[in-house]
Amino acid sequence: METMENVVATAQKWSLDKAHAKIGFSITHMLVSEVDGLFKDFDVTVSNPKEDLSDAQIEFTAKVNSIDTHNETRNEHLRKDDMFNAEQFPEIKFKSTSFKKVDDKNYKLEGALTVKDVTKNITLNAKGAIGAHPFNKKTIAGFKVTGTIKRSDFGLAPTMPSIALSDEVHIVANAEFIKE
Repeated sequence: METMENVVATAQKWSLDKAHAKIGFSITHMLVSEVDGLFKDFDVTVSNPKEDLSDAQIEFTAKVNSIDTHNETRNEHLRKDDMFNAEQFPEIKFKSTSFKKVDDKNYKLEGALTVKDVTKNITLNAKGAIGAHPFNKKTIAGFKVTGTIKRSDFGLAPTMPSIALSDEVHIVANAEFIKE
């Protein structure tokens, strides 16, 4: 039986390759179109006790002020009190509680997401692979993480009707990591 000391001693760390990473979202506007956005300033840390990354510990932070929807007026509104309230709550945070392998390339990622002063448990899908970089031979891993949360669960735009801005927010994140 593996002791906690053995797990800690064999834990592997992975560095985020920011040149090959994006944390994005989309939301439906006026029931007819999708508005996409992303966070320009974010970090993800991954450590794991197993080679296949199952049971990995994943932590994510994004700076709210780095939100970008390709429209500065909208970006400024998203930073205000009725939305993300960036002044009082400058970061969005996620900490995994479980990362389980479903099959060869699919995982279920569960954890606590904190937006503003609200923390909720969420479940996301992750699809990815581990391999050797063809040029430098380092071990790399890449994942596409998708899921849906409700803006109302986190107090985002509480007076905005869902016909103007959907309650569902789709998360799409792509990240590549290099084993340290």
